[in-house]
Amino acid sequence: MTQAPATTRRTARRHDREIIALAVPAFGSLVAEPLFVMVDSAVIGHLGTPQLAGLGVAAGLLTTAVSVFIFLAYATTAAVARRVGAGDLPAAIRQGMDGIWLALLLGAAVIATVLPTAPWLVEAFGASGTAAPYATTYLRISALGIPAMLMVLAATGLLRGLQDTRTPLYVALGGFSANAVLNVGLVYGAGLGIAGSAWGTVIAQCGMAAVYLAVVVRGARRHGASLRPDAAGIRASAQAGVPLLVRTLSLRAVLLIATAIAARIGDAEVAAHQIVITLWNLLAFALDAIAIAGQAIIGRYLGAGDRAGARAACRRMVQWGIASGLVLGLLVVLARPLFIPLFTSDPAVRGPLLTTLLVVAVTQPVSGVVFILDGVLMGAGDGPYLAGAMVLTLALFTPVALAVPAFGGGLVTLWWAMALMMTVRMLTLLLRTRSGRWIVTGASR
Repeated sequence: MTQAPATTRRTARRHDREIIALAVPAFGSLVAEPLFVMVDSAVIGHLGTPQLAGLGVAAGLLTTAVSVFIFLAYATTAAVARRVGAGDLPAAIRQGMDGIWLALLLGAAVIATVLPTAPWLVEAFGASGTAAPYATTYLRISALGIPAMLMVLAATGLLRGLQDTRTPLYVALGGFSANAVLNVGLVYGAGLGIAGSAWGTVIAQCGMAAVYLAVVVRGARRHGASLRPDAAGIRASAQAGVPLLVRTLSLRAVLLIATAIAARIGDAEVAAHQIVITLWNLLAFALDAIAIAGQAIIGRYLGAGDRAGARAACRRMVQWGIASGLVLGLLVVLARPLFIPLFTSDPAVRGPLLTTLLVVAVTQPVSGVVFILDGVLMGAGDGPYLAGAMVLTLALFTPVALAVPAFGGGLVTLWWAMALMMTVRMLTLLLRTRSGRWIVTGASR
């Protein structure tokens, strides 16, 4: 009678060690990525307001592009982890190479699109007449680094699938450091202005891609995996990524609609909303790190044919998600007096911001479950369900959000609509995980 609880505790501790070993480095690499833009902002901010405004527009477009292609990391992680679980490392590396080749093709297509349309994209994004030339310059140069950026996403997915989140952390930190040095040297030392900042970022991204390629090539040679492009493998990687692309676009649509509604409510409200979104994204990094661990662990268990292990890991990670959400929510409540003055001294902004942050705090446990189950189903390769669930969530959220200003609601009401959106996501994900239909074992789904 005493062995079962002891066995359960040992299993839980084993899962905890795995989650921590994968999630902590993953969190570090996630935080390092937005630091690229922060460094660029700090350096360019001293050139002048038009240059900084131009960077803001160009960075917004580039960030959107990266978020759209994040499936390169997610789909690759799940596919590689399955083959690791099946004990076929050559096939795992081969799968990752298919993702890298797909990233190169997509990167080339993005360059071909962005270079001639950069002025139009900048104008469509609302850049002023003084900021537009700087935004166009930065965007055109930075576009040259997009293939490297997408390769980094795919290679990161490959290493995560191989249960290695430390190497992406080291590469991200190295890239951040190189970007900082290059920005200062090229902007001020070489006198290139905003173009120097863009070139510094491109060089840093290419350096990161080169390091990843060196790691992958070394692993491929060690295990006898082919590095040549395989049309069928690239096509399969693209097909696996399409549902995740739909999911990501639907989620981006939710965030864009929320921002548009906040803008309709008033200037103070949209300013407060921007601050809340900034914090919301920061909190998401912590939860997403556990979700990344979930992708790698679940994929490995399913590849090994271990249904019970996959279920046990899923349960333990959900517990982690709830606990992390409770801790993060408490931190938001306690840190409000310190956090708000960092961003605004305007009483008109502080009013709605103070109450809205409470809504964010209350919903963090829900967010914890959503992020974890999202990662679990991604690790299982259950992309079509995730796409359908997110489209449904968007369809339910849109009329509710549009009704907020129509019925005189403010920013707090809008964020309760966001809380409803997260609750709908949680319910759809819980239904799927409890059904067991996501548990498909084998080296491929």
